[in-house]
Amino acid sequence: MFFADQRLQFFKPLTSKYREQIVECLRLLHDRLYSASADYGESLKREQVLDIFSEALERAPLLDGDDDEQSRFRNNREQAGWVLNSLVDHGWLERQVDQATFQSTYPFSRLGRLFTQSLVEAVGHSVRTRHRNTRNTLNALSAFADRGEVYDLLDAYEYSERIIADFTDIIAELEERKRQLVREVEAQQLVQQASDQFFDFMERRFQPDVSIRLSADSVEKHRDRIHDVLRRIRHKPREWKANAERELRRLAPDLVVDDSASVLWQLLDTIDNRMRNASEIMLPALRRTLQSFTKRADILIRQLSYLQTQQHNDIVGLCRELSALDPASYEQRLTAAGDAMARLRVELIDPAQVRLRERQNRQPVQSEMDDPGMPDDDTLRSLAVSQLLERAFNINASGMRDYLRNALGDGRRINSGDLPIHGASDLLAVSHVIALGSADQAAAGFRVKIEPTGQPVTGDTYFNRRDGFIIELEQDTHA
Repeated sequence: MFFADQRLQFFKPLTSKYREQIVECLRLLHDRLYSASADYGESLKREQVLDIFSEALERAPLLDGDDDEQSRFRNNREQAGWVLNSLVDHGWLERQVDQATFQSTYPFSRLGRLFTQSLVEAVGHSVRTRHRNTRNTLNALSAFADRGEVYDLLDAYEYSERIIADFTDIIAELEERKRQLVREVEAQQLVQQASDQFFDFMERRFQPDVSIRLSADSVEKHRDRIHDVLRRIRHKPREWKANAERELRRLAPDLVVDDSASVLWQLLDTIDNRMRNASEIMLPALRRTLQSFTKRADILIRQLSYLQTQQHNDIVGLCRELSALDPASYEQRLTAAGDAMARLRVELIDPAQVRLRERQNRQPVQSEMDDPGMPDDDTLRSLAVSQLLERAFNINASGMRDYLRNALGDGRRINSGDLPIHGASDLLAVSHVIALGSADQAAAGFRVKIEPTGQPVTGDTYFNRRDGFIIELEQDTHA
């Protein structure tokens, strides 16, 4: 049970009017113990914890509440002591006593640290790389397929679960941002602030996470590769899979639901189903939510911009005001407006509105062609030698077919030991004549049947020893 022993009223500190202050105390203590600037070799004593809580109480506001318990404190130090005792009594912190010095330290309990970490991440502004969970799943599965360590498979199982959770989290965040944008626009009616908040969110949240999730690290990109690794794991030898099954049952007994069911197959099927759901369900839902968010933001910003531009141009209100005047006042207002419009007015130009356009200097492009002239004799000689060497050792299928036709003459069969060699081209053709039995030659209409004789060919001028074959021409449509 969760609510047992010291955790019987675990969330009670977060239900009073001091809840915001207590949350700030937990965040600051977590930062002091587990952030990059923490001193991991030091345990915090009571005075140090009270100093941290006193600083947090200066930052956090006091919310309105109905309870009057501990409603008055003489100073922040006294309130910090009450907060520390409350967190210890309800299971957020632990009191550990050093038997040598009899001094108490106050670390987080295991569940207290987990819940406090969620509170810290809820308002965290650090760059999150949650889009890498798909890549981490692929890397962990590949490591399991290569090394066979079940810890890698359990990591892949955990990463695949985070993929769905991350999609749900970011969809909920987009919906919350959309509702928050509507509330701020209705309450403030400020175009500049609303547009700044929208573009700030797009630059800080959309660009580093959502754009990568939809492009470089999309589940659609890695889905096929993950399926290939899963297929490779399923085709492993029986003994390899039996060892993995035994290790999984030993390390993760909670996953064993039925003794007759395979835990290995259960994990692989679950990862496969999660990838399919992420690709076919969650990714389209994210795209629809993002499209709805941008559309709503665009409508609101356009509406506010229109209202801002029409602030000093209320034609309807002016006509309504003129219609309520008596005829004399009406004529007087129109005459004054006509005189103001017909009069010549001389105004000075605001220097702040004058901007000089910067002329862009174009880089000159050198388009003339340089004649390199004739190469020297050494260059021509090296080029000629290279071309001769390339042609000397050039082997093509057409040349080998012509060589075999000439060697067969009027016959249809010949032993590879009887193939004539009159030059370098014949020697190269004899070295590669067995390739004429490939499927490519059969597709070209040149069918050759090659059977080994079992007797090696020895005493040759060019070869010390080579296998003997009977080459029989079955079909040649180009003969």
